[in-house]
Amino acid sequence: MQFSEAGYELLKRSEGFRSRVYMDIAGLPTIGYGHRLLHPASFPDGISEPDAADILISDVSHAIQAVQRLVKVELAQGQFDALVDFVFNLGEGRLATSTLLKKLNNRDYDGAADELLKWDHAGCTEVPALTKRREAEAALWRGEMAA
Repeated sequence: MQFSEAGYELLKRSEGFRSRVYMDIAGLPTIGYGHRLLHPASFPDGISEPDAADILISDVSHAIQAVQRLVKVELAQGQFDALVDFVFNLGEGRLATSTLLKKLNNRDYDGAADELLKWDHAGCTEVPALTKRREAEAALWRGEMAA
């Protein structure tokens, strides 16, 4: 299954575009659409939106592969897109050890969708932007929106 245009739109909207390096919520240097900078990468002159979109395609491929590897049941397009967005945002390890994945692989699709909504905190603090993102993922999962 491929990550759809609706999935990309959700991801781009959730991440937002920034042409200059900034520190993400975890304090890591980031640019474009949530691209984490690893040494020695740097963008002293910033990045254009088209270049950031190209990097996003490469970055999201890791999340796609993780979802394809970890999920053992069939997914609808919206479910796949929601999981790829989730993994892009939180990382493969969080999905791999989650109750969300356990429920999903036990064919509890509704329970898995409910689990998405629990991932809206940074540490002990609820983050409104993460709540909005998880709600959008759950809606996409349930086929309630096109992203």
